[in-house]
Amino acid sequence: MTIQELVNRARKAQAEIADYTQEQVDKLVYDGAKIIYENAKPLARLAVDETGLGCYEDKICKNTDTAAVFWDYLKDKKSVGIINEIPELGLMEVAHPVGVIGAITPATNPTVTPLGNFMHALKGKNAVIISPAPRAKETTSKTIDLIRETLAKNGAPVDLIQVVDDVTIERSAELMALCDLVIATGGSGLTKAAYSSGTPAYGVGPGNPPVILDRGYDLTDAAEKSFIAIGSDNGILCDGDNLLLYPEELEKDFFAELKKAGIVLFEDKADITKFREALFSPEGKVNSELVGKDAKVIADAAGVSLADGIKVMGIKIDGVGKEDFLCKEIMGPIVVLKSYDTFENAVDMAVRNMEEAGGTGHTAGIFSNDKEHIRYAGEKIPVARLLVNQPTPDAWGPATNGLSPAVSEGCGTWGNNILAGNVDYIHMVNVSKIAMPLDVKVPDADEIFKD
Repeated sequence: MTIQELVNRARKAQAEIADYTQEQVDKLVYDGAKIIYENAKPLARLAVDETGLGCYEDKICKNTDTAAVFWDYLKDKKSVGIINEIPELGLMEVAHPVGVIGAITPATNPTVTPLGNFMHALKGKNAVIISPAPRAKETTSKTIDLIRETLAKNGAPVDLIQVVDDVTIERSAELMALCDLVIATGGSGLTKAAYSSGTPAYGVGPGNPPVILDRGYDLTDAAEKSFIAIGSDNGILCDGDNLLLYPEELEKDFFAELKKAGIVLFEDKADITKFREALFSPEGKVNSELVGKDAKVIADAAGVSLADGIKVMGIKIDGVGKEDFLCKEIMGPIVVLKSYDTFENAVDMAVRNMEEAGGTGHTAGIFSNDKEHIRYAGEKIPVARLLVNQPTPDAWGPATNGLSPAVSEGCGTWGNNILAGNVDYIHMVNVSKIAMPLDVKVPDADEIFKD
């Protein structure tokens, strides 16, 4: 099927639900989430088998949690017709569908990204066409087939969600040019292509989060949460810890806690060199063959001994940013560790690492009980999300923080994105304002600007 045919079918389907009520729309969104929840295990198995990326058990949790958290967030939100009234300003806000949304999805999340895009898009009565990563097309197609089943059972047009078959760069580019809005989840090249398509787009910049351990914070808690952040789905999450900065005088105690949490540390220069050479080319390009692999697979590739069952590794480095390729985004169950003297120096290193090794605008983290330090880091580090005392992958917006649930995390102009925040359902509707006249005193320019 041609891209134009897909778009035509999407427009027809979207027009057929133009008069749907909020309740009808929400029923479709709920049922789409539920069927993915019910098929979380087989979809997780298919994703790992097809792509070779990530961890089966973690993907099950991603499938179930995304479905549940997205629905819990969306269920009471207004997205049809009048969605808000502000009497004191004489304003009413009206939601209008965007139309057809083209969503480019990554191999790292072949189920939850299409699911999240579908739920946000349909919440605003839009149709969505998914362009899957070629290495994950079977998983993504199965995900979409399941959602289409629920649409059919509800008597709704199944073409509210479709998938591009025979995916190529050219066909993805054509989809971006023909749809009404693009959601591009992937690397900087994909974001640039989306913004060059001539269609309004939300893109996502690359991740590479630095995390600062502040003095006075519980070392055990920091270590345990770091283990979760680094090891989740074999480290393929773009918002997972990559650089962990810690006070130099706490190295012995903190390293002991990291080991208790299950992180195997490497401090020997020879071992570190082996990891660097296995993970990166001499020019600093990441070895794609090791992305999302088990820690044991990476260690074997580096020629370093590692016991079976180890999930996360830590590597001590001497310099950040351009001083060491290991500071670049690895997308594996590995964290690089660097000590600091003053807190201000830690913040400076976090900023410099992103500027020189990538990740500006995405996410950073801090473990701290010092509100002034938290504020300082938030003001100095150029990211859309600073996660406080949480695993950084919580940047996606679970119920445990106030961020909106998202499968696309915008990085602002720092990351060459239009949005500094999580892409939400409200970004997939046009909100118009009905403005009533106000009975107010008009400002007197002479009075305002008199000396």
